[in-house]
Order: sequence, then C-alpha cells, then structure tokens
Amino acid sequence: MNQTRNKSNFNHQIIDRYTSGHTSKVHWKHRDVRAVQFEALQSPNAYTRSSISSIMKRILVIAGSDSSGGAGLEADQKAIAAHGCYAMTATTALTAQNTQGVSGIHETPPDFVRKQIDACVADIGVDVVKTGMLASAETVNVVAKSLQKYELDVSVVDPVMVATSGAQLLPEKAVKVLCDKLLPVTFLLTPNIPEANLILKEAGEAPVEVNDKEGLKKLAAAVQRLGPKNVLLKGGHLPLTADGRLATSAGDKRVVANVLTGPGFNEVIELPYQESRNTHGTGCTLASAIACRLAEGYRIDRAARMACRYVEAGIKTSVDLGRGSGPLNHFHSTQSLPFPPHGFIQYLLEREDVQPAWNEYTHHEFVQRMGDGTLPPETFKYYMIQDYLYLVHFARANALAGYKAKTLDDIAGAAQIVTHIRHEINLHISECQEFGLCQADMEQHEESQACTAYTRYVLDIGQSEDWLALQVALLPCLLGYGMIAQRLHEMQVTDPPKQPNRYLSWINNYIAEDYTQAVKKGRDLIEKHAVKQSPSRVEELVAIFIHATKMETGFWNMAASA
Repeated sequence: MNQTRNKSNFNHQIIDRYTSGHTSKVHWKHRDVRAVQFEALQSPNAYTRSSISSIMKRILVIAGSDSSGGAGLEADQKAIAAHGCYAMTATTALTAQNTQGVSGIHETPPDFVRKQIDACVADIGVDVVKTGMLASAETVNVVAKSLQKYELDVSVVDPVMVATSGAQLLPEKAVKVLCDKLLPVTFLLTPNIPEANLILKEAGEAPVEVNDKEGLKKLAAAVQRLGPKNVLLKGGHLPLTADGRLATSAGDKRVVANVLTGPGFNEVIELPYQESRNTHGTGCTLASAIACRLAEGYRIDRAARMACRYVEAGIKTSVDLGRGSGPLNHFHSTQSLPFPPHGFIQYLLEREDVQPAWNEYTHHEFVQRMGDGTLPPETFKYYMIQDYLYLVHFARANALAGYKAKTLDDIAGAAQIVTHIRHEINLHISECQEFGLCQADMEQHEESQACTAYTRYVLDIGQSEDWLALQVALLPCLLGYGMIAQRLHEMQVTDPPKQPNRYLSWINNYIAEDYTQAVKKGRDLIEKHAVKQSPSRVEELVAIFIHATKMETGFWNMAASA
C-alpha cells in the first residue's frame, strides 16, 4: 500500500476519529482506514455520520463500460460522484450498447485488468471495491485474487450476468468460478432474483421459487450460505401486492421488496413500485451507492436503505432518453442532503437520535392503555380537558404559520389545517359531554404545566424561527396522533380488548379521512420546503423535532399521573 500514508502521523489522527470508540476492536492489517471500517461495520453500535472523517472516500469499480452511459462504469461513476466520493476504474470490457440492447462486447485481457487494479491500489488506495460486469472466468479469478492480495475486505459484488435488454454478459463457466473463488471473499453480494437462482444452480443447489416476501427471504438466505458475508437480494423483477404476495397483474403491483441478510441482519426493505421504463443501470447504481455509504462508515443495513431510496428517487426523477430502457437521474440530490426529494420525514423518523424519543412518545403506557381499553375514565377525562386547551394554542400556532408563509398556497394550507383543528375541537366537545363537561367548563379549567410548557415552546418557535421550523415543531402532534391511532386501530383486530373499548371513538377520529388528509397536507408542505434547506439547517430542524416530541411525551406523563 501507499508508503507515504504509512509514514504519516496525520493518518493516526484520522483513524482515531474514524473508529469513534472502536479502536479496541480493530485488528490492524495495515495502516489504512478500511481496516477499521471492516471491523466497525460489524458492530451493532456502528458509528454515525457525525463521527466520520471528512476525507473523500475512495471507491474502486471493477466493471464493464456502457457506451450509452446508463449502466456499467458510467453509471457507477455518476452515482459515486453524486455521493461525494472518489471513483477509480478497472475496465473489464467495452460494450457497444444503447437503451435498446447490446450489439458488441470487447473484453479486456484479464492481465490488464489486474494491472489497472494494481495501479489504483498502489497509489491512491481503496476504501471499498465495487464490481459489476466481469466478462470472463479469468477476470473473475483475477478479482478474487486481488481482493485477497490487498486484503480489500469491504467489497460490494454486483454479479452482473444478463443486461436489462437480455444480453448475456457473463458466461456460465464464469459463474462457477464466481461461486468458488469470489463469493467466499465478498462482503456484500447484490444479485437480482434470476442471478441468485443461477448462482444456486452453478453451486449445485436447488433453485428457490419466489411467490412472496418469505420466498425472497429463503432465496437470499440460500445464496448467503454459499459464502458471501452479506446478501442484498433485489426483488425488482417480481413486484409484490400490498400484502406481500407476487403480483399477477399490472394493477396489483404495489411494492418492490429487497431482502438484506447476513450476520445480525435479516430484513426486508420495501419500496413503492414505480411504473417506469427508465431502469437501465439500477443494479449498478444501487451497488455503487451502497459502496459509498459503507465507505462513509454507515452500518450495512443503513447503507442499503439509503442506497435503495437514492435509486428510488433516481427512477422517480428520471427523464426519457433513447427509445428503450432509459437511465436513472443520478444527480437528483446533488445538494448533498441526506435524503431525496419527499424523503425528509422518513429520514427524520429513521435517525438514531430521533427514534428513542419518537418510540417513547408513540408507545407510551397511556397510549397502550387506550388501545386495550384499560385507561381509567377519569384519567382520560383530564387528558381531554388539557388536550382541548392545547388544541386552542395549536390552532393559534397554525394561524401564525399562515402569517409567516410566503405564498398563497402555503397560507391556504395553514388555513385548512386550522379549519381541521376546529373540527377536531368540536369532536372533543362532543366526547367531553359524555363526562358532563361543556365547552365553558373546559375553558375555565387551569392549564397543566406540561400543556403550558409545550404550547409556549411551539409558539416561541413560531415567533423566533422561520415558517418551516414552526411546521416541524407542530409535526410530532400532527403526525404522531395519526400513527398512534392507526396502530391502536389494528390492535382492535389483532389483539382485541376483552370488553368493548370505550376509547374507540378517539381512535377512529384520528384514522378518519379528514384527519389523514390533514396529515398529508402538513407533510406535503414540509417536504416541499425541506429540500431547499442546507445540511446544517436540517440538523437544527431535527433538534426542534426531537424537543417537540419530548414535549408530547411530557403531555402523556401529565395525563397519566392525574
């Protein structure tokens, strides 16, 4: 490896930051960040982005070239550039192709592929290797030997065998070498369903028929047993219905499910099915995006999810080029935000610093007891009084959002939410009548400290911050109640209370069409503006969301202790 790096004291400083508490677990192979990477990526407490070195990560792509630019090395380099990483290439073949098919393949001599790999490793160094079309058995063997020679432990192997157009890109005899030589030294294998079954066939194993999500899991597990440390099985060839079965008609296609399996991982990454002809190079792009996230230090499950959403957005924002299967839009998020368009809230809820507060709020004991019907009526009565007082201020905050809005559409959106809150308050008044309470009684009741603290925090954000910050401060209430009610509604079926649940009307209020539409409106408003923010502003908004979420939990605590 690069001797100048080995002599540099600066490298030790980099490693100290990069390991973020994992130095005691690292087995040094040589002074290179990827040695730390490989060990740390296995940890259930793998470090997050805040602790990752700012040095550009180096991705070596060993793959074939696509003359049309949609797949192969060209797609890899675009994806890597979009992720802010540095791409190097070892070209295994040149292809003459376009969006309609492959008309010719010119293989690179395997020894020259080896020389390209040697040149990159000896000078620049490599954090992650990504492979694509390897073209021949001899080249597969070269790659496997190079991974071992240079101890390149973090590799993403996309076993490209057949092009989107149907052209054969890897001879069958090469598949056998791939199984015997390359899979045992692979960190992550990313086959599609046909490739996975072809690998099983060449390994002498029975194919796995896929008819649902369970079939996908079985196929992924079968391939993982052949040697790769982890497998991400891509399910795009067989879209599923909403309930996870194989779609048998175009109208039933709702979900694309990818399965990640490996030590400590066995999960399904579900994405909405998109009807699009622009899917050329999706496999290459996905594998390169994962390679970048692994190089940045993300744990493999997080890296896979982020990459899947990157590809999802690439398809969604693609433009039609050519007359066949067109390419993705690789640069949909060049503003370097950690989420794609319309993905802010999903990103927010998946953050490790958000999840504890969000889970405590949405799975609070008060909520659970409403779901099973065991909440004492007097406790619920006190909650309803305080919630009425809260909703008055919630309406004030949304009216303030309308005042701070810059466009007529956003002003109208805030007005619609206030109108819904008025409807929600009317429902509260009706429910409280069952407890012998009228509107005047509730208005004369003293606000609890939790209610005052929460509502004044939101109103203070509205006064001191911008429109979006106020919307984010309001989001835990708007979004959380809908999610809580949906879960409690499902409980009535999966684990019904022994007695009729007196809180069913509360649950139904928050899964009703008018409330779900209000939530959608609120989400859409936030998503429209979130993509215009800087990464540093996103972090500030996350902090506001976490604090407001904790205030919601304090509201449950107040009600439960009454």
